[in-house]
Amino acid sequence: MTVGLETRLRDAVGAKTAAALTDGLGLETVGDLLGHYPFRYAQRGEQTDLGALQVGEDVTVFAQVKAAFTKQTRPRPGKRPGSLLEVVVADEAGRTLALTYFNQAWRAKELKVGRWGLFAGRVGQFRGRLQLNSPQSRMLAGDGVDEADAVEEFAGALIPVYPATADLPTWNIAKAVRTVLDLVGRPDDPLPSAIRSRQHLTDYATALRQIHRPESFGSLGAAKKRLKWQEALVMQAALVRRKAESAQEQATPRPTGGAILAAFDAALPFELTGGQRQVGEEIATELAATHPMHRLLQGDVGSGKTLVALRAMLQVVADGGQAALLAPTEVLAAQHHRSIVEALGDLASGGELGASPEATRVALLTGSATAAQRRSTLEEVRSGVAGIVIGTHALLYDGVDFADLGLVVVDEQHRFGVEQRDVLRAKAQRPPHTLVMTATPIPRTVAMTVYGDLETSRLTELPAGRTPIATHVVPYTDQRWMSRAWARVREEAAAGRQAYVVCPRVGGADQENGGDGENGDAGTDDKRPPLAVVDVIEELRNGPLSELRLGLLHGRLDADEKDRVMRAYAAGQLDVLVATTVIEVGVNVPNATAMVVLDAERFGISQLHQLRGRVGRGEHPGLCLLVSEVAEGTSSRERLDAVASTTDGFALAELDLEQRREGDVLGAAQSGTKSHVKLLSLLHDVDIIEAARQDAMAMIVADPDLKGEPAFAALVDDLAADRGEFLEKG
Repeated sequence: MTVGLETRLRDAVGAKTAAALTDGLGLETVGDLLGHYPFRYAQRGEQTDLGALQVGEDVTVFAQVKAAFTKQTRPRPGKRPGSLLEVVVADEAGRTLALTYFNQAWRAKELKVGRWGLFAGRVGQFRGRLQLNSPQSRMLAGDGVDEADAVEEFAGALIPVYPATADLPTWNIAKAVRTVLDLVGRPDDPLPSAIRSRQHLTDYATALRQIHRPESFGSLGAAKKRLKWQEALVMQAALVRRKAESAQEQATPRPTGGAILAAFDAALPFELTGGQRQVGEEIATELAATHPMHRLLQGDVGSGKTLVALRAMLQVVADGGQAALLAPTEVLAAQHHRSIVEALGDLASGGELGASPEATRVALLTGSATAAQRRSTLEEVRSGVAGIVIGTHALLYDGVDFADLGLVVVDEQHRFGVEQRDVLRAKAQRPPHTLVMTATPIPRTVAMTVYGDLETSRLTELPAGRTPIATHVVPYTDQRWMSRAWARVREEAAAGRQAYVVCPRVGGADQENGGDGENGDAGTDDKRPPLAVVDVIEELRNGPLSELRLGLLHGRLDADEKDRVMRAYAAGQLDVLVATTVIEVGVNVPNATAMVVLDAERFGISQLHQLRGRVGRGEHPGLCLLVSEVAEGTSSRERLDAVASTTDGFALAELDLEQRREGDVLGAAQSGTKSHVKLLSLLHDVDIIEAARQDAMAMIVADPDLKGEPAFAALVDDLAADRGEFLEKG
């Protein structure tokens, strides 16, 4: 029997095994299974580093039994005594891990001292000691325990360990892989032969076998290189082709200059930075072209991206077109609306009595708008009276019709999917120009991979007047440090300035970590629940900040209350804003100079950098205190120390990439479909990515539809169909 990569698993490994693979891992075909690569390889004589285990993670450890003993447990009323089998396994450095089995005394026959095996389970902790409770196990051959099967399974020098589940251990996956490898034969190689030859890549069939059943580290390395190249080339070809297709679209050119832009520039009370001028000229030139602009504008916190985007919007408005600004939250949309109206002044009074002829209107549309507000705004948008339209996802709804949509600006692009961007673009009569912005600095390889269909601009220069931000890590358990932290907040308030206090959770009805969707992105395993704003604000009101005016802001408040609180804070009517990460981006209160981030270890590097950027936006220096109870020397503390050591967002972005999984960066889990990127590392495979992009560009120029490489084209089409895999997230 021979099977192909598209063969359903039930036809290759049987219905029961196929069901387990599909239900547990989402694998449906032979190709899916062979694309489920091992994440590491155990080696005979080399034991797992048991000191690196983390409480709560699912692990498969390869270790040697050092001790095993059984004892009776105290019987419950009316029940017979039970048994507890305790086993100790250890690594070569002497670090140990406990295995506990309740009422499974029969396992003592196979878990004998000196035997090696794989043990799979979730890491727990009991009385300060790491343990696996009733782990599944697979012993190496010996004493007649599954000997024939184990000899075959562990025949190689390197033992594959697969991403697994509690009900589907790695050895069951390995057995299924072994079965299909014997049946699949030699599948066709999708990579063009010229590229394989030039890059010295092994063939596809050999790579598949060696990634699962490596004969040596050398053959494993060759297999990984070959499969990484395939991932990189398919991805880059999809991006390059998308970019080439976009260049063939016809857009309405929007000439440079215009009365409203000239009037705005003339009224600016400051000089543009060199970067703002350069990027502005690039954008202006592209807006005047006959094909649509597709540009990513990235810049560190406070680099002036919104001003660059506003000038682009005014160029379109000056030509009679409209610009739409899509923001991820109502707070940010309202902030953009206020700041743009203030920046335009009389130029935002279009349609009013006595307004200058070049003036326009700036409309705001969010999901919480009343029916009357929505009708009025929709009419302004439909008629073209509103030249600039700012909104949340509400802009995407049916019934939002533009007179002449010429520019789409997407703020915080990583919060939106490509499909959402395209829904807004589809509201234009002709393909509009597109500018996507992010305040999260993006490493070069991420920009090349995730945003490879866009031209990229960077703003690295901060405008004049931005003041430095001092950042310190404060131990939560040291009362002297905490007292001083709150004293600093009081001192800033006494000087007429303001502060933020940030918590990872809303609280109230939500008592579970992560339940409100406003958590930081780097959780811990602490037993104490994360601090919540509804609890913290009461503690501060009744404690160290009792004499100050405190406000509360989080995502569960209705839109009117959010707007009321933000207006009060911006007007200086509140001294301290206690908030979740709803203030992470876009919130601009120049008088805010201090920030206290509680449970700071629960936030990621980029998120902390974004939060910190809310202070020091005026004439006074900023202060950011990262409060945490994690111990020095831990990875969480090292992350906080890194944030405290530099305000260079691009340097922090590189560090963030080192500490994140590739799937997090590439968005591999976003669309719910199979991942196309499994081995490629944005941190370590820069050379492969760059070379693959060059090859992809040459291929698309020579053969735009890839008709000469049908097998490769099928992979590119498959990725394009599931483009949310890597295009939806930054």
